[in-house]
Amino acid sequence: MEADLFTFSEAQIRLGFFLGMLALIAAWEAIWPRRKQLFSRAERWPSNIGIVVLNTLILRIIFPTAAAGVAEYASANQLGVLNQYNFGVTLEIIIAVLVLDAAIYFQHVMFHAAPLFWRLHRMHHADPDFDVTTGARFHPVEIILSMLIKFAVIIFLGPAAIAVILFEILLNATAMFNHGNISIPISIDKYLRLIVVTPDMHRVHHSVDIAETNSNFGFNLPWWDRLFGTYKAQPQAGHDSMTIGLVTFIEKKQITKLPGMLLIPFNKEEHIYPLNRGSRQPGKHSAGNEE
Repeated sequence: MEADLFTFSEAQIRLGFFLGMLALIAAWEAIWPRRKQLFSRAERWPSNIGIVVLNTLILRIIFPTAAAGVAEYASANQLGVLNQYNFGVTLEIIIAVLVLDAAIYFQHVMFHAAPLFWRLHRMHHADPDFDVTTGARFHPVEIILSMLIKFAVIIFLGPAAIAVILFEILLNATAMFNHGNISIPISIDKYLRLIVVTPDMHRVHHSVDIAETNSNFGFNLPWWDRLFGTYKAQPQAGHDSMTIGLVTFIEKKQITKLPGMLLIPFNKEEHIYPLNRGSRQPGKHSAGNEE
């Protein structure tokens, strides 16, 4: 009964933050958008929101207690590095956020580097526009794999459940923020991106240009890209003129409708995007993004 209440409260907390952040960024996009969108919300949002609902249901069925439940299990069985020492709650939360965020960064790089994983991740990049819903547009199989990777990191690290819940809320909120089609003055953005991934920073990652697609992998903290040499400050064509998406997916049914989105991993593979393939020759397949 106690575990059921824990699962219920954790789910309600995350849902509340998700809906609040979604409403905030959606309103910001409507009032002060960064770019003109190719498709209306009515064309894209039902499928992008639909995949969120589908993924949530799948995860709740397969992993009822989610990541926080795994943290509770690790704590109860004294598993993981942090359970061997008494760092205090504050320091433990800081360590957990840093380690989990670094793991998300490397996972993201892996999904670009391995062609099989890239097939799954393409659904996220195939979105022809870039807005708050893009931040939650992931294939169900990728979501399951991501959760399993997160479980492994939690078992190894052994963070408290509260640290995991805070990280999940933070990651979810920043993913919606940095995918937002929101305008932030350059004078503010240049400082803000020193502490968090901003929309202008992450939008580069959604460029159709290969070298830009394989940059700016961070979702939350911006430091990993700078530390490991994957940071790119601005898109070559500029934010207003850059093309969002992937060159392979140009049919509307594939990129904006849920059935087509789910079938993207099974569509014809393009061999130019996976990291260390096409990205070795930046500009060769840039689909018109050269100056």
